[in-house]
Amino acid sequence: MSESFKPKRPAWVDDFKAFLMRGNVVDLAVAVVIGAAFSNIVKSFVADIINPVIGLLTGGVDFSNHFITLKGAAEPTLAAAQKAGAVTLNYGAFVNTLFNFLIVGFAIFWMVRLISKLHKAPEPAPSAPPAPTPTELLLTEIRDLLKDRGAN
Repeated sequence: MSESFKPKRPAWVDDFKAFLMRGNVVDLAVAVVIGAAFSNIVKSFVADIINPVIGLLTGGVDFSNHFITLKGAAEPTLAAAQKAGAVTLNYGAFVNTLFNFLIVGFAIFWMVRLISKLHKAPEPAPSAPPAPTPTELLLTEIRDLLKDRGAN
């Protein structure tokens, strides 16, 4: 019993490791992390830049504070209504989320468009024409024979 006991590793562990090391999985993980960071940037852009401009254009309207009280005491702000336990329909928050979505979609559209212009597919290498088929060879011989007969 001088040998040390070494447990056998299950076969699925190697399969799982190979799966994780594939380029697609790593690319997806990077995309998720970048997407999460990009989402924070977009939220800030909408809340800190877009909404104030829209509020200015609409006479000081703050979309994040637009709501309808469905049940409970009517409060002047959404935070006060939620603190009081009122049931609210927060359509202003939905408008902000819609702005976020549109901005993210627009940014991704332009990013993909730019990347596709920068990364052009390589031109296919010129290839030799395919060899004639046996039928084409036979027809060529017949054509040549007919030409020779007509020349004589």
